[in-house]
Amino acid sequence: MNENDIKEVIFTILKRLAPESDPSELAPDENIRKALDIDSFDALNFFVRIDEELGVSVPEADYGKLNTLTEMLAYFSRRLA
Repeated sequence: MNENDIKEVIFTILKRLAPESDPSELAPDENIRKALDIDSFDALNFFVRIDEELGVSVPEADYGKLNTLTEMLAYFSRRLA
């Protein structure tokens, strides 16, 4: 799975969590939770969906490291390599 595939999965999940948003308009280094007004419950649901869709389990200790699209793509790419 390449970065574009991962990005599509991320955008699909974000669109489910924030249906009024357009995740493709996010800047690569923009804080996704702040930009889309995602609360902690939705953030947890995001990581559960990532595990279901990509098969990447994100430990709670890493949640704070995954705030931007750039950080997420790097993190998930490493784990899917």
